[in-house]
Order: sequence, then C-alpha cells, then structure tokens
Amino acid sequence: MTKKKLLLVLIGALILYGASAGLSYMVFNTILKGPVNISTPFGSLTDVTSGYEEGVKDKPCPLNGTLYTKAREEEWQKRRPLGVMVENHVDARPTLGLSRADIIYEAVAEGGITRFLTLYLCQQAGDVASIRSARTYFLDWLSEYNAAYAHVGGANTPGPADALGQIRQYGILDMDQFGLGFPTYWRGTDKLAPHNVHSTTKKLWEAADTKGFGVKDEKGKRWDENFTQWKFKDEAALEARGDQKPIVVPFWSQAPDYTVTWQYDKNANLYRRFHSETAQTDPITNEQLSAKNVIVQFEVERTAKDGYPDGHLLYGTTGSGNALIFIDGKTMKGKWIKKDRISRTQYVDDKGKEIQFDRGLIWIETVPVGNEVTY
Repeated sequence: MTKKKLLLVLIGALILYGASAGLSYMVFNTILKGPVNISTPFGSLTDVTSGYEEGVKDKPCPLNGTLYTKAREEEWQKRRPLGVMVENHVDARPTLGLSRADIIYEAVAEGGITRFLTLYLCQQAGDVASIRSARTYFLDWLSEYNAAYAHVGGANTPGPADALGQIRQYGILDMDQFGLGFPTYWRGTDKLAPHNVHSTTKKLWEAADTKGFGVKDEKGKRWDENFTQWKFKDEAALEARGDQKPIVVPFWSQAPDYTVTWQYDKNANLYRRFHSETAQTDPITNEQLSAKNVIVQFEVERTAKDGYPDGHLLYGTTGSGNALIFIDGKTMKGKWIKKDRISRTQYVDDKGKEIQFDRGLIWIETVPVGNEVTY
C-alpha cells in the first residue's frame, strides 16, 4: 500500500470514528435524556395505577396520610414498605418512578452528587430507575419502616461506612440486585452503565414475597406492629396558604448541578422541583416531581476516612438538629429528633410540638450543618 493510500485509509477511519462517536453522544445525551418511550424486556413502560379508585377515599396511607379507597387499602395491607436506592447523577436523569413514591429522602452519596431513598407502600411505580448502591446513613432512615431494601451493591470498605456489612449486621431485608438479577432487575437501553438499572415495584414486591419479606416476618409479626405514624391534617384552604418564595437547597457549593429549587404553586398547594431552571419530570407519568411537604434537616457531615477515594460520607443521623419545614406555603423552624438508629424520626416546631403534615408526598432533604438555605 502506497503512503498516499495509507494516509487516505487513516483519514477515513478517523472520520468514521468521529461520526460514530458523535452519533453515540447525541443518542445518549440528547435523545435519550428527554421523556421517551423506553422499551424493556416486558414491553413499553407505562404508569401503573391500582385500578381501585372507585368509592370513598377515607383510608389514610400509613406513610404519608394520603386518603385512598378501601380496595386500595386492601392491596397495601398485603405488603410491607419498599425502599429503593435511586441516583440523581446528571447522566442518570430523568429519574423514573419518583412521582409514585410516598416518602423520599435525599442526601449526598459522594462528590456532591445526591441520591434518593424512595419509599413505596400505598402506590406502585411501573418503572423505577436508575437504581444504585447502598450508603450507611440511608440504612438508618430505612430502618424506621422495617422495609425491604432494593439496591445495586453498596459501599463495602471496612469501617463505619461499610453499608453492605451493616445490611447483614442490622438484619436489613436485603434485595440486592447482585443476589436477585433478572427479571427482578434489568439494564435498560435508555442510558449507559452504570446509570441504567431498572425494576418495578410489582417485581420487587413479588421478589420480596419469595424471599420471605412479605407483610409478616418469619415469626408472624406484621411490619407495622410497632410502627409510629406521623400526624397528618387536611391542607389549608387557598386563602390561608402562604406566599412561599423559592426554596433553594444547596448540598455542596462545589456541585451546583445538585442544588435543588422548590417553587411553590399556591393554587395546587404543591412544591415543584427544579435543578436551576430545569424542572425535574418523571417521563413515565409526565408529571413534574412535586411534594406536599418539604423538610430540610441539618446534620453533621464528615468523611469516614476508610481509604476509599475522597472517603465515603457519614451523617449524624441520630440525636437532634435544626430543621426547616415547608407546608401550605409557609415556613416553620423546628427540629428533627431521632433517639437511635431504628427509632422513628420526630419533627417538632420551635415550641416542641409535633408537626402535622399535609396528606401527600413528604420529601426530606439532608444537608450539612452550616449550609445556608434561602427561602
């Protein structure tokens, strides 16, 4: 082959590589980041409703007080809460299934990147993604619900942040993807690994039953036998609601992509979620992620110094600390109180009176002590 032909071949190969790389980037970072119809091994993703909506809605969900029909209550009475570890990395957005959660916890996993513990009991999600690894402080909140825990591996460096070791030590009802695999979990084609692990609440509850993690434990004790419910109330009438300014919640100042802004919708009495000016939407339900109640709790953040690059994080989840509680367009300054790892967290106002939440999704943000939240 002459030098001229060799040069032409090399130029052609470079052009082909550039074109294919550009196409891949466009597909994974433009087309597939929007609300799309994602195909799965089981068909197209759809929103899941209970099919039990006819009748009087007077049965409160134990987790967030939302009122449902008796038929819906009969469904959740057959299962225990389910906690799913969902990531919020920019390459994992949009997240799926959060609009059908009953309670959501959010905290930094590492590098300022936040992660969600989504809790389901009274609703079902037709798809939940992207599911990621366990962290120790999420186990402390999960333990309040005696919930089955869906995750993909976890922190396992010896030391205080060894989440996988603690799952065994604490007796967490473990639903690790590495122990269950397909068809409970699958990797989608919507994003690149590791941001593409999916499941559904239906499949996870079915797998939980198979593992003996049903509504009762092996001794016949129901999950809610000693469960402490929070207090709930009916939402304020329109004229009694406040005029809440945007709530800006920074987790790490050096990671602004994960700062959350909650915009209050007075007519709907909802706090709608944004990252900067971008609304976070669940593409399966086409709903913007919103909450009836937003809690910002301040906890001491430190590194575990366990040899992991940059160190796994730890939060002071027990004891007490300051909290901001946003309900009905108004702000309450109060405290969070958690006596020990398995105790139910209490939220009280500045006079020590327990908070009454509006019936609906409760979103709990954990930020480092010293962070300034504007509202």
